[in-house]
Amino acid sequence: MTTPDLKGRTDAPPTPAARDAASRSLSARRRSDTIRGWMYMAPFAIAFVLFLVWPTISGFYMSFTARSLTGAGSELVGLANYSEAFGDSEMWKSLWNTVVFTVLSTIPLVVVALLLATLVNMNLKGQWVWRLSFFMPFLLASTVVSQFWLWMYNPQLGLVNEVLGWVGIEPKAWLQDPSTAMMSVVVTTVWWTVGFNFLLYLSALQNIPDHQYEAAALDGASTTRQFFSITLPQLGPTTVLVSILQLLASLKVFDQIYQMTGGGPGGATRPILQYVYEVGFTGYRLGYASAISYIFFFLIVVVSVVNIVVINRRGARS
Repeated sequence: MTTPDLKGRTDAPPTPAARDAASRSLSARRRSDTIRGWMYMAPFAIAFVLFLVWPTISGFYMSFTARSLTGAGSELVGLANYSEAFGDSEMWKSLWNTVVFTVLSTIPLVVVALLLATLVNMNLKGQWVWRLSFFMPFLLASTVVSQFWLWMYNPQLGLVNEVLGWVGIEPKAWLQDPSTAMMSVVVTTVWWTVGFNFLLYLSALQNIPDHQYEAAALDGASTTRQFFSITLPQLGPTTVLVSILQLLASLKVFDQIYQMTGGGPGGATRPILQYVYEVGFTGYRLGYASAISYIFFFLIVVVSVVNIVVINRRGARS
């Protein structure tokens, strides 16, 4: 049946040939869009395979060989490298140093960042100066930060000993003493990287609706009560994000420790990644270094999975 239009004409249904032509046109358009999409994605896909997927597979295979930096020893040795690694006291010591650094640095990098963001969010005058001063160190290269704090910790000329001397504290070789070297690097790391976490917290604070604080003030809630009852609960997701990012970043520490202490004194600050570097490029044992790397990799995977499970459970309860 046809339907007359305003001019008395009728619209006939499309013929099978017309439907087939439309279907072919749509299929061609979809193929063209697919090809265009793959072309746009190709540069990233090629770089991803060459610089991430292939090195990961190659390194995992290498961990089962006796490969040397000289190119010798490509034969398979099975799990010998992993067996040796689990019995290597130096590896466990380096891993423990990494865990200690992670614990000592993650907590202040979360707490200090929150305090700084709260301070700036209090509508102080010259906010741009505060934001710039807190975030500026994060923009510096690790070599610059390391050299700066090496001078600060200098036993004879350093500012740290000079300031402590004003209150009667004897000068100390901060980076040469095993009891203070790790904490000295932690202080440097907090000063250097807290600015990134500060920005995350500041952004989250500025997204909290003002009417919540106004209602709490009308109910007689003090500033402290508002902070613990409104601010901290609202910052829960941001705190989880900051904690996970900081935990993973601290586990991968290398630059500042290598540049400031070289892993010393006596291996007191040497992280696991530096030990991998020393085994592979100083000891020429690439196969063994790869095995240690993958043991550490699986440790990071476990930590990440535990974090995800904890976060999901908290989300389900809330």
